[in-house]
Parts: sequence; C-alpha cells; structure tokens
Amino acid sequence: MHLLFDKLEKITFYKGVGLCNLLKAFGFDERIRGDHHIFSKNEIDEILNLQPIGSKSKAYQVKQVRNIILKYKFNLGVDDE
Repeated sequence: MHLLFDKLEKITFYKGVGLCNLLKAFGFDERIRGDHHIFSKNEIDEILNLQPIGSKSKAYQVKQVRNIILKYKFNLGVDDE
C-alpha cells in the first residue's frame, strides 16, 4: 500500500492550509465562502467543507478527507521506494 495511505491512517490533526493544499494537489476545486473552504471534484459524489480553527483543521474534517482519499485511492504519483 502507498506510504501516504499508511500515514493518513494515523492523522488526527493537520494544519488547515496543508489540508487544503493536499486536496488541491489531488485535483479538487476550491470555493471559499467566509471561512469555509468547500472542495469538490467531478469524479466523486462527496463535497468537503473545511473550516479551520486558527491554523488547524477540525479533527472530524481531517477524518472526512482521509476517508475520501482512501475510498477513491487517490495517489500523488509518488512511489514508496
């Protein structure tokens, strides 16, 4: 399994900006409404709504992102080796 997936299994808290950049790297479109960052992608049904607390993401939002990445097996094209 990809190293990123292994790390995502252990993530509980992540910097909000880093999480937004990760989603953008996976090709998600971002829309900002106030302090809400709304991410969507044509190939998936789910819409992710992130609202950082200061510079950190809420734990449940990190879990949602992790579950989407694992469900759709997103890959940044980097091998573990």
